Amino acid sequence: MRFNTTKKRHKKFEPRVCVWKLKEEQTCEEYKSMLRDKVEQEEWKPLDANKHWHNMKKIMIETAQHICGMSKGPCRHKETWWWNEEVPEAVRE
Repeated sequence: MRFNTTKKRHKKFEPRVCVWKLKEEQTCEEYKSMLRDKVEQEEWKPLDANKHWHNMKKIMIETAQHICGMSKGPCRHKETWWWNEEVPEAVRE
């Protein structure tokens, strides 16, 4: 009998925009003002709705990347739900 096992492939890390920083009032206001300026500078030609959406999406993402920054890497310190103060004591014994 032969079992075929496949190794789990690690997902390649993709940096993400740190949007949780927008919860801070100062960062949020800075984002809003910069977004407003970029939208006003953009030339809005008569296009269909999808092109307008893609332009707006591009502006919003670029502004968020500039203001909030990008994540640098995957979390290296995963915590487990079962690890508490009792476990290290039991391991020492």
